[in-house]
Amino acid sequence: MPKIPILLLAAGASSRMGSSKALLDWNKEPLIVSRIQNLLATGQKVYVVLGAYADTIIPIIKELEVTICTNAHWEEGMSTSIAFGVTSIQSQEEWVNGILIATIDQPLVDTQHLKAILASFKEGQQQIIVSESSNGWRGVPAVFDAHYLDALSSLKGDSGAKKVVYAHSEKVCIVNGGKKLVDMDTPERYKQLLKATHQL
Repeated sequence: MPKIPILLLAAGASSRMGSSKALLDWNKEPLIVSRIQNLLATGQKVYVVLGAYADTIIPIIKELEVTICTNAHWEEGMSTSIAFGVTSIQSQEEWVNGILIATIDQPLVDTQHLKAILASFKEGQQQIIVSESSNGWRGVPAVFDAHYLDALSSLKGDSGAKKVVYAHSEKVCIVNGGKKLVDMDTPERYKQLLKATHQL
């Protein structure tokens, strides 16, 4: 199995939600615990980038088999959290085949989809594997071949890894995520997704 550590981004302030997404109740446990368990089930190492709510989240996940990375500059945007997380992975792993980037606010993304992305990875082809939703949106979860780690570690701003994806569009592969790729950004969407998963 290729060595593709997973980077879970959970550093933001969740301003539209009004409280930490990571700490929302999801199936009778904090959302971040549910997300981490899905990621760990792939058999890959998991690195979690925290920021705004780090002091509250760390006690909840410190017993899980994850490496916690706290980004002091999280306010500068998602790209800085990606860069910080990738640099953390590079400093702790002698080598990797690539990395998988996931976010806290896609609660419907399950282990099945993550495994499908990882199964699409082929060594030595400089792939970027992105998820595509049923309405054509493309983005995370996404795998980046190790070839792109230096580019990812130098990202700035709040556009995520799109800059790297657009610059190497000829290397992009698609994995269908159907209706699992819904972002949960507001209290209303949170309630909708809870109902959709029969948890209310």
